[in-house]
Amino acid sequence: MKIMIRRSADTGLSIYVPKKDLEEPIVESEYETLWGGWIRIANGWMLDLPEMASDTPLPVTVNARKRGEDENNW
Repeated sequence: MKIMIRRSADTGLSIYVPKKDLEEPIVESEYETLWGGWIRIANGWMLDLPEMASDTPLPVTVNARKRGEDENNW
């Protein structure tokens, strides 16, 4: 699914999913740089992000894969 990742002064890192009209803060990430690992957003979803350079400028739109309930590692 296509998501936009952005940084704001109020919420820090957040994602926006246009097809769901959903905006949620990122509450946890596998890697500090985000890219190539999973992120968890406030509603409980876990998304796998693609590999990208650690200095990728935000906001950015990427293809992410939502993990199923059986794939969550928490």
